[in-house]
Amino acid sequence: MEDLVVLLIAPLIVFTIFVAPIWLILHYRSKKQITQGLTDEEYQQLNELLGRADKMSERVDSLERILDAEAPEWRRKHEHQ
Repeated sequence: MEDLVVLLIAPLIVFTIFVAPIWLILHYRSKKQITQGLTDEEYQQLNELLGRADKMSERVDSLERILDAEAPEWRRKHEHQ
């Protein structure tokens, strides 16, 4: 009976002493970062990514126009896959 109590209580004690405090610290640190918003560096990186996405979109549009002119059936062939 005593062994059973130790087997049930020992993990609870380990969790309470070690895991729970670390878990709480990490949880509230991430909450704080979320509420602070983007840093200037993150905002700049986001703008760079948006610029790259716009350029890629323009390139895809150009490639689609070229394919439409040179191989008009390409959309029909590739949309069914």
